[in-house]
Amino acid sequence: MNKWVLLQHKIDKPDCDDNHYDFLVENGKDCLTWKIFEIPQINGPSIEIIKQVNHRLIWLYREKYTLSNERGQVQRKDYGIYYIVGGFLDEDDFSLD
Repeated sequence: MNKWVLLQHKIDKPDCDDNHYDFLVENGKDCLTWKIFEIPQINGPSIEIIKQVNHRLIWLYREKYTLSNERGQVQRKDYGIYYIVGGFLDEDDFSLD
């Protein structure tokens, strides 16, 4: 069963304006990860996504976590499972429905 998770990442530093969401998709050994600045809406406009370094699988299970070195807090906002259509997950070419 393949998991996905949406994490809210808040940074509590006055000189930092990088509060965002991380969208993680399990791909077996780790999680494909993208940064987004707003949650997409059904039938809404397209949003920008920014590919990030793959994250560890542990992030699929954490509900709330304080990061070290003043990197802020992470809180799970939503999660679920997904099914691969077509046999494998191609991180460069896939869509979510």
